[in-house]
Amino acid sequence: MLKPLTCFFSLCAGAAFAAPDPLEIVQKNVVPRFERLASQANLLEEAAKSDCSPDSPALRRAWAQAFDAWVEVSHLRFGPTEEQDRAFALAFWPDTRGATPKALAGLIASQDPVVVDPGAFADVSIAARGFYAMEYLLFNPNYATESPYACTLIQAEARDISRLANDILAGWMTYQFEFADNSERYRTREEGLQELFKAVTTGLQFTSDTRIGRPMGTFEKPRASRAEARRSERSVHHVRLSLQATQALALWLAADLPKVSEDIEAAYEKAFAELDAQDSPVFADVDDPTGRFRVEMLQVAVDQVRDVIARELGPELGVIAGFNSQDGD
Repeated sequence: MLKPLTCFFSLCAGAAFAAPDPLEIVQKNVVPRFERLASQANLLEEAAKSDCSPDSPALRRAWAQAFDAWVEVSHLRFGPTEEQDRAFALAFWPDTRGATPKALAGLIASQDPVVVDPGAFADVSIAARGFYAMEYLLFNPNYATESPYACTLIQAEARDISRLANDILAGWMTYQFEFADNSERYRTREEGLQELFKAVTTGLQFTSDTRIGRPMGTFEKPRASRAEARRSERSVHHVRLSLQATQALALWLAADLPKVSEDIEAAYEKAFAELDAQDSPVFADVDDPTGRFRVEMLQVAVDQVRDVIARELGPELGVIAGFNSQDGD
């Protein structure tokens, strides 16, 4: 995990600046993002009530906008987001064992009445819930079918996503980001900054290793079919959203450090340029040498962003990057 350096802000080398206030960052950067997620999830639930057809433009648009809002907070994997496995229930991916299609197939084959009971549906396997499960129901021909049960299942998924998003927001609205010796969470401001810094670095690592790395596979065995949200052609889009979100948080943390902010922005600009150079929205060309090179360059650029943040911002905040909470998952 990230460990505080053995110094205070006024004593750390290069740290003679007004340290950012973690509480202010949570209130102005974190909470508004979860407010948007809850708002978009509510609209998704309403859209599913109005038209549950898998090919409904309004439903697909509402799902995409809510999914966007999730990806923009997906790096904030602490606090209320993680409680009661909410994040996994919203976004069970990567699905390394194909649990989602199996779980959905089981519900459909048995016409399980659990879909009509919101409380009971909350106990369904997380593999059958959330944005990725709903993607199957909207975009996979094997599941995107017109039937009374399929309609009810889609509505149950949307309702469950809305409930989870609102529960997460409620938790963040009352989250005690306090600093005291007897605090169960953060005893010092440095520990609060450490949590936010970790959200940036682990978010970037997830994008590099998983969003980009999974479809890359190896040179001998590329795995384009493992790209995130490929059925809805959102793979590259998710990389863009996650980069934008981590950039915003990184710049909040570096607000009083002009040179560091400039270097962070320059690193992100290179990553966005490599993203713009991609030919396929789902990294489908990783089995072509030229296409694979473009994807590799994107991954390198994302890694360079993380290196700049760790090397230049971390010491200024008094934190260092260490164990990634997603390692070993």
